[in-house]
Amino acid sequence: MEEYNFSWNQLGDIAEGRPNLGNKTNVAVYRLMQYTMRAVLEKEYGDERTRELLVMAGRLAGREFCKNVLDTTLPLNKFIAQLDKALVDLSIGILRVEKSDPENLRFTVTVSEDLDCSGLPIKGVTVCDYDEGFIEGIFHVYTGRDFIVKEIDCWTTGERTCRFTINPR
Repeated sequence: MEEYNFSWNQLGDIAEGRPNLGNKTNVAVYRLMQYTMRAVLEKEYGDERTRELLVMAGRLAGREFCKNVLDTTLPLNKFIAQLDKALVDLSIGILRVEKSDPENLRFTVTVSEDLDCSGLPIKGVTVCDYDEGFIEGIFHVYTGRDFIVKEIDCWTTGERTCRFTINPR
């Protein structure tokens, strides 16, 4: 992956900077930022390039998240349990493994109540491009391998959870 001008410390000291409001915000505010940014990117670069950019940003975030929040020395089942707990603790979503082939590093997972799309109107297309990259980045740091993560179900396709396939590249 290319190098980007980002490091975890750029997130700052939230406790110092927000002594009264803390580190929580409303999901609508997160989505306001995400979907207005997406709208501008789509107008400037088109749908496909916007999707690629969001996946790239998610991948970078997933790698940094994994390096700074998760313990990559844990065995796979404990790593997944830790990941689920971190996602819940940070109100990102609820992770569940539906299918697991650990020998071949192939998985199908769901993320319910996620930040990106839970509760959005049905559009007939998946919208969690950033999440695809986020999951890719996490699995890359944990295994040292590249992955292809594809969202196959989404709230916006009529499902009540987002479902992703995770396969080595």
